[in-house]
Amino acid sequence: MINLQTYLESKANFRAGLQMGRALCLRCRQAKAVCDCELFQPFDSKIEFVILIHPEEVRKRVATGRLSHLLLKNSHLIEGESFDENESVQKLLQDPSANCLILYPALNSLNLTLERTRPTLPTNKRQVIFVIDGTWRTAKKMLRLSPSLASIPKVSFESPGLSRFEIRKQPAAECLSTLEAIHHVIELIGDQHGFPVASRQHDHLLEMFDRMVDRQIDYQNRLGSRKRERLVKRTPHELGD
Repeated sequence: MINLQTYLESKANFRAGLQMGRALCLRCRQAKAVCDCELFQPFDSKIEFVILIHPEEVRKRVATGRLSHLLLKNSHLIEGESFDENESVQKLLQDPSANCLILYPALNSLNLTLERTRPTLPTNKRQVIFVIDGTWRTAKKMLRLSPSLASIPKVSFESPGLSRFEIRKQPAAECLSTLEAIHHVIELIGDQHGFPVASRQHDHLLEMFDRMVDRQIDYQNRLGSRKRERLVKRTPHELGD
């Protein structure tokens, strides 16, 4: 039977071999060979999205908050777990010209799905929406560690359908990725803030998102295929028969 240590070392070497030659683009964190940066068409959504990305999410190659930031001209990407001492966040929260909200489901959150038909958001101020980019577990912790953010009005919406994020398990079928959530917010209230929703410019978010997901699925399939090939090539003795 194959030695466990030998198996683990072979597995690590196999993964390392797949990564050889996969130099990363420092902007999008994808392999340069498949980098989509030249296809990006950043647009102004007229809503100032502040994407608060958890450190764990930063390390992931498939991070939709980072992709959203690259596609939104008027956005911020701020890494951290607690933001009460973050100068950029506090400056926005204290800006009298900004109407700050945080996208977070809660019993007292404003339903943006209804806001579409019964507008109540002020239009004489810059609309700033904070979006937490992390797992549900880390999102709860980030808000708990940031009382200044937890104290501002919360907004949410009724899910428009299933997530397209096939490579990341969601806690519930109706939960969306950060990018999908941002796209839907623009869909719901973009018109109120001067963004022409009918132009469908914001669909570029989903186009680039789908490309990223499809590419990752293809990579995982090829990875699985190579693993199966290695198993087939092993002798019965190596497989423990």
